[in-house]
Amino acid sequence: MQQSSSQTMPSVNGPVPAAHDEMIWVPGGTFQMGSDYHYPEEGPAHSATVEGFWIDKYAITNEQFARFVEATDYVTFTEIPPRAEDYPGAKPEMLMAASVVFQKPAQRVDLRSHFNWWTYVPGANWRHPEGPQSSIENRAQHPVVHIAYQDAEAYAKWVGKELPSEAEWEFAARGGLDRATYAWGEEFTPKGKSMANTWQGEFPWQNSRDDGYEGTAPVGQYPANGYGLYDMIGNVWEWTTDWFTARHAVTKPCCGGASLKAVRDQSFDPQTPEIKIPRKVIKGGSFLCAPNYCRRYRPAARMAQPIDTAACHLGLRLIRRPKPSTNLLVIRNAANPDEGVNT
Repeated sequence: MQQSSSQTMPSVNGPVPAAHDEMIWVPGGTFQMGSDYHYPEEGPAHSATVEGFWIDKYAITNEQFARFVEATDYVTFTEIPPRAEDYPGAKPEMLMAASVVFQKPAQRVDLRSHFNWWTYVPGANWRHPEGPQSSIENRAQHPVVHIAYQDAEAYAKWVGKELPSEAEWEFAARGGLDRATYAWGEEFTPKGKSMANTWQGEFPWQNSRDDGYEGTAPVGQYPANGYGLYDMIGNVWEWTTDWFTARHAVTKPCCGGASLKAVRDQSFDPQTPEIKIPRKVIKGGSFLCAPNYCRRYRPAARMAQPIDTAACHLGLRLIRRPKPSTNLLVIRNAANPDEGVNT
């Protein structure tokens, strides 16, 4: 595949806001978002600009999420049985508290059907990642998984942070390398070194575990990218706020409710038109990404995820955006007397 050469991304000049614990400041800038050389949904590659923001150094861990649940008595989406009225025609065995779990087959299977390795497991949730007989004991520093979109939003609100947009997430994942294939350059395993927790071998039935792990790994086990962020690639997928579209929407609608609803409605899965569940963009790939099946261990990669669906390879990472500077607003309006002041 043809690739563009990588280069350092320009940053927006300005003072770095006050630090936040376990967060990294990512300077804003303009970069080439997406890719024209991999999966169709990653195109078209286009110029995108983001303002500076703080982002979690690591994915949110079981320990962090447990503190949230203990403090709020929050119950996650997968711990609540679905209501029959929300899923007309659903089989009774599907209307139970459950989540999606990867189960490795014993032999080679047909890759055209993901049901050969994905199973809806009753009792699977963030406390029991592989099902009711599993636990997160000794996994305090592993990324929390089985997080639906509403769970991610609830946790973000509790800690006073936000979920990133797709552009913010991708900019951060690139670590200052514009147009590079991976978050660390052009080689997937430079000098044979594993740079992320992914699948080695023939997915979904053979995993050599050359990188040291078959499932999730504790956060921070692989080299940080150029911004000092860990596991932006591999380990677990991470939620963003963008509604999924089959191609990048280079020009986004303004803030009107009708336009936003139209984008949301475009995120429905066209292969199941009878199911009107909107989908968000998730980024980063996971421990299940493999060369023979899913090469989505790249910053440009993206995938659609229904907001009501959690899985054993899906977590979150949050950002903080700096508050607008009042002094800067005054300076701008002094320089442009005719410019309106936002109130």
